[in-house]
Amino acid sequence: MHDIALHNILVALAVTTAAGLATGIGGLLVFTTKAPNARMLAFGLAFAGGAMVFVSLSEILSKSIVSFSHVYGDSRGFTYATLAFLGGLLLIVGIDRLVPNPHEGLETDDPMFREHNREYIKRVGLLTAFAITAHNFPEGLATFFATLGDPGVGLPLAFAIAIHNIPEGIAIAVPVYYATGNKRLAFVASLLSGLAEPVGAIVGYTVLRPVMSEAVFGGVFGLIAGVMVFLALDELLPAAKRYAKGHETVYGLVAGMSVLALSLVLFKW
Repeated sequence: MHDIALHNILVALAVTTAAGLATGIGGLLVFTTKAPNARMLAFGLAFAGGAMVFVSLSEILSKSIVSFSHVYGDSRGFTYATLAFLGGLLLIVGIDRLVPNPHEGLETDDPMFREHNREYIKRVGLLTAFAITAHNFPEGLATFFATLGDPGVGLPLAFAIAIHNIPEGIAIAVPVYYATGNKRLAFVASLLSGLAEPVGAIVGYTVLRPVMSEAVFGGVFGLIAGVMVFLALDELLPAAKRYAKGHETVYGLVAGMSVLALSLVLFKW
């Protein structure tokens, strides 16, 4: 378990970086398109949420159980994986309590934008960037280790996280642009936030590498599953419901789970 091929590490890091840089796509969309279609946005967010929940519970948690079972046996392996999953939920709840993620309230028709209070908007933009960046660290760690363990799991997860990162890029770019009038600065701010994901992956791997083992992998995968499920239920699905006009949320949720399930089937052939 210590001798992980450099090629596998570089592939996992590349996938993580690509998912993180999707925040830059959100930053570009602020300046290249009109306001996004609300129903399409709702569908996309729910799609990402469904994909993340499915891959977390069907694949990532399963890998945690298998890794722990190799060391401790089936019964204790399942117990430890479940505890790791619950630990992941508690971890991201703690992060969310310490650094609340404010991006759900940053629509362009918010009264604060109409008031043109640039200093206030600038402060909100900086707080938003900081909060989203903090939340991107565990996402990067999740994508990296999922890809490192099995690219067939990591790639679909990275795709779901990339979809999730696009509106986060918008959430960062909009207040920065309204506060400064500088498109380039707003884009760079959204891009830098996304780079927190590969940074989180590198830091996490560097810390864990000296003690890498089946048990450590089991713990990491369990934590990842808990974090991803919380993010999907706490951020993606409520945001999708807010933008929805009809059944876009449930359609997106089912479509995300279905596409993810089919992609995993194809990867296993």
